[in-house]
Amino acid sequence: MAVRDAGFLLVGLLVLFHTWGAWAAVEVNMEDRVEVFRGETAQIACMFKSDDGIGGTTIKWFYTTRSGERQNIYFQDSTMKTVHRGTPFTDRISVNGTGASGGVVLTINNVRLEDELEFICFIKSLTDGDGEGRTKLKVFETPALPTIEVVQTGFSVSEDSPSKIGVCEVKNGFPKPNITWYRNNTPLRSNQDVVLTTTMESSGLYSVRSELNMKVMKEDKDALFYCEVNYFVPGGTRMTETNRINITVYYPSTAVSVWVESPKGKIKEGDSVELHCHGNGNTESSMSITHAGVEQTLDSNMLVLNNVTRLNSGVYQCNSLDLETFETISRNITVFVNYLDPAVVIPEDTVVVDQGEELKATCNALSSLQTHTAWFKNGEEVLKGHTLIVKDVTLHTAGTYVCMVTVPEIKGMETSGTLRVNVMGTPEIVKPDNTEIEESFEKSVELSCLARGFPAPSITWTTSDGKVLKAEPQKQMEDSVQSVVRVKVTSDLTVVCSASNKFGTDAMTFSIKATTQTTTQATTSTTTSTSISSATVKTETVVPPEKIKKEGSGVIIAVIIICILLLAILGSVLYFLYKKGKICGRSGKQDLTKEKSNKDNIVVEMKSDNTEEAILLGVNGEKQPPSDQ
Repeated sequence: MAVRDAGFLLVGLLVLFHTWGAWAAVEVNMEDRVEVFRGETAQIACMFKSDDGIGGTTIKWFYTTRSGERQNIYFQDSTMKTVHRGTPFTDRISVNGTGASGGVVLTINNVRLEDELEFICFIKSLTDGDGEGRTKLKVFETPALPTIEVVQTGFSVSEDSPSKIGVCEVKNGFPKPNITWYRNNTPLRSNQDVVLTTTMESSGLYSVRSELNMKVMKEDKDALFYCEVNYFVPGGTRMTETNRINITVYYPSTAVSVWVESPKGKIKEGDSVELHCHGNGNTESSMSITHAGVEQTLDSNMLVLNNVTRLNSGVYQCNSLDLETFETISRNITVFVNYLDPAVVIPEDTVVVDQGEELKATCNALSSLQTHTAWFKNGEEVLKGHTLIVKDVTLHTAGTYVCMVTVPEIKGMETSGTLRVNVMGTPEIVKPDNTEIEESFEKSVELSCLARGFPAPSITWTTSDGKVLKAEPQKQMEDSVQSVVRVKVTSDLTVVCSASNKFGTDAMTFSIKATTQTTTQATTSTTTSTSISSATVKTETVVPPEKIKKEGSGVIIAVIIICILLLAILGSVLYFLYKKGKICGRSGKQDLTKEKSNKDNIVVEMKSDNTEEAILLGVNGEKQPPSDQ
């Protein structure tokens, strides 16, 4: 009886213990999720409270399969630690901690995409019961940079259905990335024409492709389109963008513009005029310009009018024909070509005016603009205005006058006329700066004589002794004639230039003075055997410097010899006259009784190799007695 009661007591205690254990539970704390990049290491912590310690605690790790079943991957109690074989985690997991501190950590190496599961930590205690916690493992992969492609063909606003604009694509991301289209920084989220395609690659990563289809408007020609890609990373999200693209939009013209591209400002005859005609659309169209009923198709929307005249003035109509809608729009521009007719000078060409009378001439040119007139002579302005008046004309008035008519408003617009004025009257010689000329002996001098007058005067050259000089042919100038003559200087000379026509003559004199540069002295003495005086006669001979330079010492020797011969001849003549009694009324037999002092006598001492006798002559040609020798 006692034994049976004891058995009932034991059974009751066991039932009571089991019932109390069912009511009791171990408190387990775990994170809701753990996030990690693919290929990295994930650590899942399991924290719990138990009074049993290591000896009374059992720890198990599970994961939930895709079908919802539990799969045991790890077991641990006070006696053993076991990683279950045959699971995807067998070689990649480990558990750190014994549970004594109230927590263990499940470590998963080289996390894979398929590891994105729910992991369960189960704790069983002898006295505290059991409990479990759950953590979801999230795996991430950063996608490649997104790309965008635009359709190369343009888009017409006249198309009724949406057009394919472009495609954005992002590859190999996990979880699936999101693509958003933008137009000028405005998202096109509500656009129903965005087609999104998601592809799972064999690696388990996601590639997303988004195609934008829309009906374009004219404003889209300046719009920039791009894609924004959002993808997930541990702890949040990230964003990247594609480059901006612009699309070609074709739209018809609603207005045209026409203008003169060149020249800038007013147009004159002879210019090349460049007309431009453009529409504000960009669809294929035909551009033309109509003038005076003639239509010209444009090349590059431009018409060039070369060497325009006043006949090119008028209205030009720019036309644009849209080849899709066949609608034509036009705009006009008025072109005016300014003109300046040739200058008309009255009297024409040449006018002859008598000296002292009045000269009057007019110059006019018909123009579409205000003109300015000026008269020029020899390049210098002499008068402003249309009328040229010169009272009491002189020979200086003669010449060519140029009438210049200009249009101040347009640079280079000008015309001119000429008038030749001849003044009838007595010639007038233009006196040079110098009429007195010095020139070296035997050189030539060039004389020039310029004379005004009409009819053109004839110029002659003469010397003071009446000799006519031969001059070069006369040179006809604009209002004068010029004559040139060359004269060789052999002595001082006076040359006269005479200019004459039917009205009279004018003359001018040139004085030419011959000059020398150097003087040399040649002294030659000839001594006879009988001399009555020690004085000698010195003879000076002037030789032109040029000859001295050319002939040198040989010329000097020749001159000395000539002088000696002349003195010898002179001595012979004097001696002959003395013998005949022709000198001083004495006969050749008279004696010299009058004594002459050496101071008063001029003695010629002559010496000859062929004469042994020396003849000494006094100033009167008398023979000196032997006693005076």
